[in-house]
Amino acid sequence: MDPLPFLIVIASGIAVMCISVMLDNLWAQVLPLRFLYLIVRAPGVIVHECCHVIGCILTGAKITKVVLLSREGGSVTYTRPKIPVLGDVIISSAPLFGIPLVLSGITMLFSGYLACVFPPFPSAIDSAGTLHALAVSVISIFDTNLVSAFHPWFLLYLYLTTSLVLSMAPSSQDLKNAAFGIALVAALGIVIILSGIPWAVDILWKVTSIAGMGFTLGLAFGLIALVLSLPLFLWYAYISRPLAR
Repeated sequence: MDPLPFLIVIASGIAVMCISVMLDNLWAQVLPLRFLYLIVRAPGVIVHECCHVIGCILTGAKITKVVLLSREGGSVTYTRPKIPVLGDVIISSAPLFGIPLVLSGITMLFSGYLACVFPPFPSAIDSAGTLHALAVSVISIFDTNLVSAFHPWFLLYLYLTTSLVLSMAPSSQDLKNAAFGIALVAALGIVIILSGIPWAVDILWKVTSIAGMGFTLGLAFGLIALVLSLPLFLWYAYISRPLAR
């Protein structure tokens, strides 16, 4: 197995998390009132915590407390999962895979019933060409739904997409909980690639392909939120500039 696809999937996952964290920090800094930030974040926080709940159910962890939304965000408290090591990885990274699936469903809804138009996204990022195609698709979404023709429901779509992208990345506590498991999974993947064992490589390839599709969707929606947030970047740069004396 060529190690490049495995490394690209890892890089895609890191890119999705970086975009999510960067945009979350930007919106928190730029919005003048805390309740406005909470309004922007609300749908994403609720879906984020629901993904953790599903992760707990899948791994056999007992849920002791769920806070879907509060002034501090949300949280899910649970006991140790029945699946050792990998269980923590599944629970902690659940929003990273679950939120793109929810956004895919939202995209289908807005496309099928609310007249918005969306071009197909590449199924995986495996070259500079597919990354360029993804960027072109994202730009065309804005042109098709705001410039060439105005679809009012597209504004709601942008709100939901941005909110969910801001909550896509695992929290710092999630990463702490799953740090050992993530490192172990990555190391195991490299060992399998180096070993060349056919059946193990085949399993790794299938897992990598599934993860790659999830991260590609996450990256696509992250780019949509990034384009929408460009005015905020400019405004933040303006208010952060040093005053002339």
